[in-house]
Amino acid sequence: MSQNTTPGAFSKIWEDMDFLTNCFRQVLDELGEHELVNLLSRDGHKKDIPDDVKLEEKQIQVLSIYLQLMNLVEENAAVQYRRKLADGKGMQAIRGSWSETFNRWKSQGLSQDQMQEILQKISVTPVLTAHPTEAKRISILELHREIYLNLTKLENTTFSSSERKIIGNDIMTLLERWWRTGEVYLEKPTVEKERKNIIHYLSRVFPLALKKTDIQLRQSWLEMGFDPEKLTYPRLQFGSWVGGDRDGHPYVTSSITNSTLKEQRKVALELIHDQLLELVSHLSFSQIRNPIPKTLSTAINEKITLLGEAGKKASERNPYEPWRQFLALILLQLRNTMKDQGSIQPVYKSPIDLQEDIQILKDSLLEIGAKRIVQDLIFPTERALQSFGFHLARLDIRQNSEFHDKAMEQILKATYPDLPEYGTWDEEKKINFLTEELKTTRPFAIDGTSFGPEADKVLDCYRVVRKHTEKYGPQGIGSFIISMTRSLSDLLLVYVFMREAGLDSNTFQVVPLFETIDDLLASSEVMESFLKHPAYRRSEDGVQEVMLGYSDSNKDGGIIASRSHIYQAEEALTKTAEENNVRFKFFHGIGGTISRGGGKYHRFLESMPSGSLTGEMKLTVQGETISQQFANLLTAGYNLEMLLSGTALQTGYSCFPQSTADYPVAALQKLAQFSKEKYQDLISHPSFLEFYGDATPIDVLELSKIGSRPARRTGTRTLGDLRAIPWVFSWSQSRFNITGWFGIGYALSKLKEEDNNSHKQLKEFAEKWPLLRYVLIQVETNLMNASPSIMSLYADLVKDENVRKEFNNIIKSEHTESLNQIGAMFETSREERRQSLLDNLNRREDALLALHRLQIKNLDLWRDSKDQGESYLVTLLLEITTALASGLKNTG
Repeated sequence: MSQNTTPGAFSKIWEDMDFLTNCFRQVLDELGEHELVNLLSRDGHKKDIPDDVKLEEKQIQVLSIYLQLMNLVEENAAVQYRRKLADGKGMQAIRGSWSETFNRWKSQGLSQDQMQEILQKISVTPVLTAHPTEAKRISILELHREIYLNLTKLENTTFSSSERKIIGNDIMTLLERWWRTGEVYLEKPTVEKERKNIIHYLSRVFPLALKKTDIQLRQSWLEMGFDPEKLTYPRLQFGSWVGGDRDGHPYVTSSITNSTLKEQRKVALELIHDQLLELVSHLSFSQIRNPIPKTLSTAINEKITLLGEAGKKASERNPYEPWRQFLALILLQLRNTMKDQGSIQPVYKSPIDLQEDIQILKDSLLEIGAKRIVQDLIFPTERALQSFGFHLARLDIRQNSEFHDKAMEQILKATYPDLPEYGTWDEEKKINFLTEELKTTRPFAIDGTSFGPEADKVLDCYRVVRKHTEKYGPQGIGSFIISMTRSLSDLLLVYVFMREAGLDSNTFQVVPLFETIDDLLASSEVMESFLKHPAYRRSEDGVQEVMLGYSDSNKDGGIIASRSHIYQAEEALTKTAEENNVRFKFFHGIGGTISRGGGKYHRFLESMPSGSLTGEMKLTVQGETISQQFANLLTAGYNLEMLLSGTALQTGYSCFPQSTADYPVAALQKLAQFSKEKYQDLISHPSFLEFYGDATPIDVLELSKIGSRPARRTGTRTLGDLRAIPWVFSWSQSRFNITGWFGIGYALSKLKEEDNNSHKQLKEFAEKWPLLRYVLIQVETNLMNASPSIMSLYADLVKDENVRKEFNNIIKSEHTESLNQIGAMFETSREERRQSLLDNLNRREDALLALHRLQIKNLDLWRDSKDQGESYLVTLLLEITTALASGLKNTG
């Protein structure tokens, strides 16, 4: 049974759902939408609505809102369940919590000092991305938050019936606003709009979530009986790809990168300013009642001298309140920094300078014994400054290796016209040439020379980074990431571009992104050659970032092969790092869906090879995952806690190795190979693309307005060119879900037949090996979310009868086989183990079926129509797509 739910939680979900549904029914009734009210009974979704376009649109919206309300109710039920569990069994009963981590360490024999040593190593960087997966408008997300907050108010049992009625009225007002607001982007969102959404989370949500999880950490530490003075808080910083990720994204220009860096700096300074302003309102300490430490008096006088007449005026506003005086002077200097007027007025050149002033404030309070004030008021400001600095989030610069090759080809064509085209060179020739080039600081041409479209775009971006860092320092820039890294030359090439743009290659990391299965297999060899190359720039702390891709490896070979090869790559890379006396910071490119690495953070982290996580980690938080995990404060705090404590738990295994079981890695690799064979047989079938194109709404998704990035990298209609996100999204919408399970049934059956000993080993370790359990449970979840009856409805869209029958049989028989084979791996029945998911699916079944039928009907009409561009059918289909994504809780 899921930790998030119990039979009592199931009944609570139904009760809360009935309450919200009745509110919604009343709103519709008041608005005269009487035909729709009956849709909101428990079996009302089974009823058909007359064949009228306007009523059909309204039916879609009713079902969409209903399913989204269900998501909010389930989220609240999970929060309330965790509260009751903590009350009844203690915080250590919460999976993934700090308390659980501390207790596990204690059972391993670790001391307080050893735990502190681990915490000192922790540095986690969630990287927010705007892949085209967030199918809801920002205004709708805001309404979600408000309804959720009202829902939580109803948990207060002391409210009178009249007070509860007022909350109900507030919810109905929000529901009416929602009903009157369109849910689908009628215009494709720009990068600027996506950036605004990301910045909202970075500036308004994560500071509060960080504060909450810090409180939880401290409380858990104290409950262990540990010394609060010895508690070390793990580092948490943030990254972003919005405005920096140009892989297949023509709208991310150098000017977009430039404006993004400036906007993030502006918002970061505003965030710190607001924190300090709030601090001023709280620190009304009088010098009459509190002795003034000499260090504070000295600091005030020095600051007044530095800031001149403006400083004098600022200090005079708070007579007899020296702490407020000092904060007023700090705020004045920070406002000078925000004006961005260079050296005209005294500014803070870096967050370190500001931290020094805050340290003076902190020390002066400790000197008068105000420890609680420091902990509750000063510390959150310090943490915000540490986490967000003056840059808010580090902007990664990502581009595809093929794009870089074209750029280099253009540079060489302009400077060495007699050389053969760079793309025709073998790897050895590329390495020799690049190695020689990197021995000199001489660029190919003077700054600003135009070489060609790809070369100019790369160099213009690098010049933006150079100018920004020259003015503000390098803190706002993350890594230079090369998608589809296949060889050493892909990495060395970035150093050449840096040299050409005048960018200091010692300041930034060049990071490979190993995505396909072949690239994952070659990753340790590529990194070995990179680390040993004379041009490699070793960081001061000896940490090198390496990114692993979950999406393309899945699209390439299926889910089992993807997970198995990522695990092998982590093991091999960890060994390479040890042999070269460096530490690898793994950057996990996970998505929201199971197919792309999604799932509970603590389960994901536990599935890593023991010893592979050495304290530092990055991971992507993509699309709808951002709102699902962090829109509401309690859920956001819980997810951050799982992320930080899970990273700490795994890091403990590298700091203080524990004896581990001899896991059947070879057996899993054999299973992965069998699964990959079955999966690749399917996608390489000559009629597969025909079936895929007809049986899924991929053609609608390619027209959708849910992201600024094109669905295909280059625009060619091939499976290889299609991005992993719409690939997963389309199979999810049509309930095939093959990206998350296909091949596992065949593989387990074949393994049992050909190597029964390996099969027995996997069965024995199904519950003992975190990786295997994680994979089996996630695959089973995808199998259960798939629906054979709905698959058949979509398969009926396939025009060729032979193709339809063949693929229907292949997929359905493998689905049945997979469910049976995975069920046989566990001792208890699926009904016992997966009660929460079964209940979840049961609640949604009728509403989802109604939406699937509407989607299929309108897909057929649209495909038969002459106008497949911007028509009312496209809008209708996008509305259905959004509604289904809400009900299924995922997109791509």
